[in-house]
Amino acid sequence: MARSQNPANPTQAGRDVKEEARGVLQSLRRLFDQLGPIRLGSTILFLVLALLMARFSWSTPLIQDAERALYDMRASVFAPEVEKEDRIVMVVYNEDTLKLTGQRSPVDRTILAQALETIDAAKPKSIGIDILFTMPQDDDALLVSVFKQIQTPTYLAYADPKYNPEIGFAEHEFLAAFLSEVEGENLKPTSIRLNTDSDGVQRRWTPEKSDTPPFMAMALTKPNPKFSANEGAIRYLVPSTSDMPVFDKFPIESFADPATAEMLQSFIADKHVLIGGDFIDRDRFETPIGSITDLQSEDGKMIGLEVHAHMLAQLLNDDMPAIIPNWTLWAAAIIVAICGGLSALIMGNAAKVAGLLIGQFAFFLVFPFILHQIGVDTLSLPAFGWGLGWLFGYASVSAAARTINSKQRAFAQNALGKYLPKSIAGEILRDPEKLALHGEKREIFAVFTDLEGFTKLSHAIEPEMVATLLNDYLDRLSEVALEYGGTIDKFVGDALVCFWGAPLALPDDGERAAKAAYALYQAGEDFRKNVPEGVPAIGRTRVGMHYGDAIVGNFGGEGRIQYTALGDAMNTAARLEAANKALETKVLVSKEAMERTNLDWYRPMGKITLRGRSTPVEVFEPVPDWEKKDREAVTAVIAAHKQGDIGYIQALGAMLKSSKEDLGLANLLKRLEKTKNGESYALG
Repeated sequence: MARSQNPANPTQAGRDVKEEARGVLQSLRRLFDQLGPIRLGSTILFLVLALLMARFSWSTPLIQDAERALYDMRASVFAPEVEKEDRIVMVVYNEDTLKLTGQRSPVDRTILAQALETIDAAKPKSIGIDILFTMPQDDDALLVSVFKQIQTPTYLAYADPKYNPEIGFAEHEFLAAFLSEVEGENLKPTSIRLNTDSDGVQRRWTPEKSDTPPFMAMALTKPNPKFSANEGAIRYLVPSTSDMPVFDKFPIESFADPATAEMLQSFIADKHVLIGGDFIDRDRFETPIGSITDLQSEDGKMIGLEVHAHMLAQLLNDDMPAIIPNWTLWAAAIIVAICGGLSALIMGNAAKVAGLLIGQFAFFLVFPFILHQIGVDTLSLPAFGWGLGWLFGYASVSAAARTINSKQRAFAQNALGKYLPKSIAGEILRDPEKLALHGEKREIFAVFTDLEGFTKLSHAIEPEMVATLLNDYLDRLSEVALEYGGTIDKFVGDALVCFWGAPLALPDDGERAAKAAYALYQAGEDFRKNVPEGVPAIGRTRVGMHYGDAIVGNFGGEGRIQYTALGDAMNTAARLEAANKALETKVLVSKEAMERTNLDWYRPMGKITLRGRSTPVEVFEPVPDWEKKDREAVTAVIAAHKQGDIGYIQALGAMLKSSKEDLGLANLLKRLEKTKNGESYALG
């Protein structure tokens, strides 16, 4: 029989939940401590701003202009193309009509009455008249008679001064009385008000008011439940060919003229007829598609009658774009802000990160066009707001992350700095793998220093003063080494050990190392000239520099890591530093190092055999304050000595007379006198 398993321990599960909750709280507390209240508050504020921008960009000043421009682009690119919308015909008063009738405002009503008789006889589906009758005329009786006899369902323009401030009280009173007189079974009032956006562009339907007649496009067609709210974007049509407009447009006088009236009846039979004005100075609207649909317009604007025609065509096509619910826009805004914030935390390959960021921006740009093409109303879609919200989310979290990283980096570098040079600490922070315990063979410029007589001095003064002087001295030398890009290996008492070429090798390592070597000597001179009163005289700082192979890396075991260099380059540099004492020089540079510094400020100091080393070393001393001819003179002496010509040594003696304090040059003269044919001088 199988043994049943024990059920999970509920007490242990409760402890686990508490531990996880405690861990989360501790993480949040660390986050708060690292950011601080001001930075944390600003980060949250920017994230809230990112959310609001991604949601309300259509109603935010300045930003809404960008949203409108992007929408107009979408509306133009994906506007439905038609050869001709032959269910709707426009009959218009135009400038020629005004010249013919000699009457501009109000328009001639006799010509309207005559045209209506012709149009009504052609039996169209409906007639919509976008003309307001706001003042009496002599020919009103004729027009009223035609209206009362009309057989076609006809809708006459109405405007309420509450929503149309351009209509005065007296004008409205006459309009209401006129409509009351002519209203009947086949003639009803209709609202013609068009609402533009604040930039003057007609993009959207005008919401119907409960206290006004039905909107013209609604009145001319059968009720359509999808359009009952009368909201959303107008779907403008564009012509498929540039030589044909979307809607036929006829001058009204053509229908009033018996010579052409009968012929034109076939163009309006069984169609919706819209009658209105086509004037250059009024009732014209900017649209998202410019002048694409109105080939006769030179200013890119569309007459109000044609706007009504496009809305009527949209109703007839049952083309109601899907409205995006508010909750969807809120959800999208939250996702955008979160994506922006999370994107700031992406780490890894720069190309992949850049590709991911570019991909998100491409999505914000392309996705609204896709939605528009598949029939979604993008009039309220915050496309630009998404991009801006993402950017604010990215910036806020990025700034917070930089703050945290900076503090963590400072903490880590400070901790590592107790064991490693700052340059190495920085390398490890960038690439933690470099902390592994291993070494590699590198060619480096090694530099050793030593302060002459400091050990003896330390026995002559108080320990506190020794510590003060030593710290000051080593600080000065460290600053010099770091200034020239050196890696500080270690301090050995009053000696500084540093090198160039690891962990990073640069083309000018030799030049910087040589300049640092001489600057270390100068820093020592400044130090000994500024010691406190009562402190015995301090000797010179001696420097040795060599170029060669070394094993560079982390050594010391898991408990105590030291980044250091080992090998011949280090040993030779140390012996060169010590050789300064015997040669009475300040800075000694080996030939191997000198040839790689690209500097011409050296004088040769002969060939020497260092203690513990069998191979002789040609050494040089930097003398940047010497003239070129003097350096060449010493070089000529050394070359002559190699050839066994001791006559040149006298020239060196002559130079000493003009520089009696040059101990190094005097020492060179003595060594040359004791050797011949360029042989090495062995140091005891």
